[in-house]
Amino acid sequence: MNEQEVQDLRRNYTMGDLDESSVAPDPVDQFGLWFEQACKAQLLEPNAMSLATSTPEGQTSIRTVLLKGYGKDGFNFFTNMESNKALEIGSNPNVSLLFPWLALERQVIINGTAESMGRAEVLKYFVTRPVDSQIGAWASNQSRIITTRKILEMKFDELKRKFADGKVPLPSFWGGFRVVPRTVEFWQGRPSRLHDRIRYSLNEQGKWQRARLAP
Repeated sequence: MNEQEVQDLRRNYTMGDLDESSVAPDPVDQFGLWFEQACKAQLLEPNAMSLATSTPEGQTSIRTVLLKGYGKDGFNFFTNMESNKALEIGSNPNVSLLFPWLALERQVIINGTAESMGRAEVLKYFVTRPVDSQIGAWASNQSRIITTRKILEMKFDELKRKFADGKVPLPSFWGGFRVVPRTVEFWQGRPSRLHDRIRYSLNEQGKWQRARLAP
């Protein structure tokens, strides 16, 4: 595909609109409405979200993780606490989340601070995971270099035999983060690239304020 063919890739967004007078007063309530609609639309992995982190020096990283809970206190995900993402959060807790619900011509962008979740809450989620996923958490030295996939598979098989007769314990190096939002932006595609963007921001009194942004 040549450069001109790439430039010609475009579509006009016509599926909906978004108005500051019709959205919920609280962004978590508005997120819940859109998330439910994304699930009902049977989107592939509607809880998939891009997580952006950075080092203290400003080098950014981005990857896809899965939302595993949300509420007024924030948006939750789980990970190996020795992974690159967790180490970067440890040194710089400012993060961004992006939900790319493109099939609905929508995006949600969250900027906030990531906080470690308590062990009791992490364990409560860990025991709900499929057993093979629990073992996978033990088997993977996440973000570290391995010479061959065979090493990973052998480690997984070894641990599967080890835990065959009992429950898989919560690894000491596995945990979760809650992203506490400072701003939440809802983006709805519109014709002629005149998209609707409504951003919620916390004011000094801890109240949410809404504003329309130019596309």
